[in-house]
Amino acid sequence: MSQSVKRTALITGGMSGLGAAAATRLRAEGVKVFTVDIAAGADFQIDVTDHEAVANLPKQLPHIDILITSAGIVGPNIPLLQTTEEQWKSVFEINVLGTASFIKAFAPSMVENGWGRIVTFASMAAKDGNPNLSIYSATKAAVVALTKSVGKELATTGVLVNTIAPAVIETPMNKDTSSEVLERLTSLIPMKRIGKAEEVAELVAWLCSDKVSFSTGAVYDISGGRATY
Repeated sequence: MSQSVKRTALITGGMSGLGAAAATRLRAEGVKVFTVDIAAGADFQIDVTDHEAVANLPKQLPHIDILITSAGIVGPNIPLLQTTEEQWKSVFEINVLGTASFIKAFAPSMVENGWGRIVTFASMAAKDGNPNLSIYSATKAAVVALTKSVGKELATTGVLVNTIAPAVIETPMNKDTSSEVLERLTSLIPMKRIGKAEEVAELVAWLCSDKVSFSTGAVYDISGGRATY
């Protein structure tokens, strides 16, 4: 992060897990961080599916240089044939439309300013398609495609848009994941352990810095060796 320029960041899902870790890491760099979450204590207690509230949020904030969209849910852990239309809609509304809404709300001022960093969160599930997580896997694949598209659209503006695809990370998001599923997913990781939120936050901080200048629309794996493509 450039020490001579003070940046301001907005992080969705910023009160726990990857979002909270990213907030802590960026604050250590001197970045002013605002959080959005449905949890108490967030600077803005907003549901990312409330698109009107999201669209009005820029009016309540100073200029945002960095946007990190970490809000998301896993959804049902069941076979595709047992899923319902409502389950599909609810997970897509949060993971995909929520991400798109925040980019639409905050990218314009970044473009106008000639500098911006947007980091979205995908998953290894977007590449591998985890069994019994068809909805989650599909939404994260959509986030990858969304990021690639927006990255190309903004490629000449000074606004870089990249996504991170973690393997299993130790976060509250996985607290309801069964031990059997966690063991299976961990077995796919060559390092034979799950990741830590702080490790992901290091990658976030780098992607939000001036050190990254020739990468946009890219997918950055952080998987303990699970992903090789």
